[in-house]
Amino acid sequence: MPGQIVHFEIPADDTAQGREFWGSLFGWQFEAFPGGPGEYHMTRISERTGGAITSMEPGKRGARAYFDVEEINAGAKRVKELGGEAGDPASVPGMGWFATCKDPHGNEFGLWQNDPSAPAPTG
Repeated sequence: MPGQIVHFEIPADDTAQGREFWGSLFGWQFEAFPGGPGEYHMTRISERTGGAITSMEPGKRGARAYFDVEEINAGAKRVKELGGEAGDPASVPGMGWFATCKDPHGNEFGLWQNDPSAPAPTG
């Protein structure tokens, strides 16, 4: 459903400490997701929502929520039309597409489109 939070990322320079804190607080279990820069440990919150502890952006603070959109390119275009910033959509093979964005006030968020046929990035 468009606008629903489907994923969030919590940055942590020490992902073991981050997993210990959040796992102990809510009983979350994490699984490593290889393939990206830094560490990425995912957890399932509900049938439609997941989260991750990540070290992809060292020194970053503040969680980033990803919102469901029907079509990633149209969503990124709309962000720009409304005065925000949107990165180029990128694929997560076999899962979908995402774009990292900022609203006009600089608040970070992301867009997500489910697409099991999403290919591996090229280049």
